[in-house]
Amino acid sequence: MRLIPAILVLFIFTILTDINVLAQEASAYRIERLPLNSGQFSDISPAIISDGIIFCSDRRTRAIVDRTSFDNRRLYNIYIAERKDTSGWARPLEIKSERSSLFNSGPLCIAPDGRTVYFTSEIETGEPSRSRRFRNSSGIFRGTLTGDEIISIQPFKYNNPDYNAGQPSVSPDGKYLFFASDMPGGMGGSDIYYCESADGEWLEPVNLGRLVNSSDADNYPFMHSSGRLFFSSGRQGGAGGLDVWYTVFADSSWEDPVRLSEPINSPGDDFAFVAQPDLQNGYFSSNRLRNDDIYQFVTTIIRKVSCTPLEKNNYCYEFVEENAVKYDTMPFRYDWKFGDGNNASGPRVEHCYSGPGTYNVQLDVINLVTNEVTVNEKNETLVVEDIIQPYISCPEVYDAGQAVRLSADSTNLPGWDVTSYYWNFGDETIATGRNVEKSFNKPGTYNIQLIVTSRPDSNGRAREACVSKDVLIRQKP
Repeated sequence: MRLIPAILVLFIFTILTDINVLAQEASAYRIERLPLNSGQFSDISPAIISDGIIFCSDRRTRAIVDRTSFDNRRLYNIYIAERKDTSGWARPLEIKSERSSLFNSGPLCIAPDGRTVYFTSEIETGEPSRSRRFRNSSGIFRGTLTGDEIISIQPFKYNNPDYNAGQPSVSPDGKYLFFASDMPGGMGGSDIYYCESADGEWLEPVNLGRLVNSSDADNYPFMHSSGRLFFSSGRQGGAGGLDVWYTVFADSSWEDPVRLSEPINSPGDDFAFVAQPDLQNGYFSSNRLRNDDIYQFVTTIIRKVSCTPLEKNNYCYEFVEENAVKYDTMPFRYDWKFGDGNNASGPRVEHCYSGPGTYNVQLDVINLVTNEVTVNEKNETLVVEDIIQPYISCPEVYDAGQAVRLSADSTNLPGWDVTSYYWNFGDETIATGRNVEKSFNKPGTYNIQLIVTSRPDSNGRAREACVSKDVLIRQKP
């Protein structure tokens, strides 16, 4: 008698890795307020450079002399702060320009060449701007960053005294300039626009449309190398004030924005989000502690590059009497007893067990000519086992917005003292625990990873295993 599993593939995870057992993380991010913040003044809009950040601040530059505009508003200027080491920051230094003493400078972004900068400042610099009753408009300016100075400043061709434009962000490939503006024809208080570069010139501004822009204020765009456009908005669905959202351009249109989770967003204003290329860390601004301050974030998300696709446990087998198959003209009947109360007849049969277990499989042979019965012609013990792996139990298809329970109860890792079940849902959200609940807001296919960690052994080493499963989220009818 030959037993052939219909599908039987075993993966045994024996890789030992030095890891820390995960704590119960409530969020995908860890944040800290930077020590370079000025305290009673505002510090906003960081831009990442190789050894630190460039940011805006209306801080006092000298103990006695304060710097204000013609209408007595505090002036923002641009500063650079370099890292001294992995945890410390050098004292911020002012980046000066011909506008520093009388006009706002910033927010600022840096073009891919590392020298060309775009920043926000007032459009009118002549005699009218010196009147306290004059309401100046903001525009975008281009310059060259040389050391601690911006030189060769030129205005953006679409600046207009009738509306504001600012908060520029150049795409990593230099082809697009994103900015916020309250120009006529928008969706709300301010909208996000982009200009495409052609032959060294910026083409006409294009509004990103109603899927991205809302009836509220949408501003502080940041185009990331991943293709995600991060921005801030006061739209409905946020935690309060401005929140950080992102969208992606796919299939010739911008997708519905996704709001970042806490603690990046808070009941206060959270804005001016920027991130490193790998999205593992970055900075943003927030007034959650009364003043506008700059915060650093580090993702707590674990996403394995190599994670074995989940294998469904298979309990179906084919049972074959080889002699009968070889000599199929012989007048015999073959009766199989599968050890679970089920029977079948034939020289080749299939049977599916309900689950793991130890089963005694018996073959009785009946001579159809003499009616002689040979009981227990073959008798074997069959051990049916689950595949050795973590296991994700959840529907493979469900609707957007539907809350679904995901379970790791069927995990089969013999000999493991499991201490952590870590879920990565493929949408920048995570959870920990053996059983969790999750709803996806956007349709699409998501790759869920379950990472299981054991208690460290006497040498301080723990075992870790990862499986993944794709789920399809449909548009809710």
